[in-house]
Amino acid sequence: MDAGGMSTTFMIVWIVILFAVMYFVTIRPSSKERKRVQAMLAAMEVGDSVVTTGGFYGVIIDMTDEDVIVEFGNNKNCRIPMRKQAIAEVEKADQASA
Repeated sequence: MDAGGMSTTFMIVWIVILFAVMYFVTIRPSSKERKRVQAMLAAMEVGDSVVTTGGFYGVIIDMTDEDVIVEFGNNKNCRIPMRKQAIAEVEKADQASA
């Protein structure tokens, strides 16, 4: 092989390595996180304590397929409907009382 053929092969190997590193550093962790969040949202139930993406703590009092109604604080009049995607963390009702 001549020097030109060797450098082309070497460049192709480096491109493949670069894409492999990008996959393991960016794409794979984000897809794992997306699956974790989807599982968390699917497991939510009425009575669970939640933290919203805005940092508010509340309790789920009603749910639909896409939305939840969250009650904030001790004031029973503060109930806000929001998308499920606005929930950042969920603590199950049985874990909160333990």
